[in-house]
Amino acid sequence: MYEEVAFIAYYLHWPHDEIMGMEHRDRRRWCEEISRINRSANADATSIADL
Repeated sequence: MYEEVAFIAYYLHWPHDEIMGMEHRDRRRWCEEISRINRSANADATSIADL
């Protein structure tokens, strides 16, 4: 749980109490979405660097 909270707080700057108030399922979903966005952004950056 600490890893999920730290991950969401780091990327979205949401307060601890708000994140802790979420259901585990919802925290996991936010972590998955943040990770997906990061993978996409990293892939885009790599593609641009290859030009």
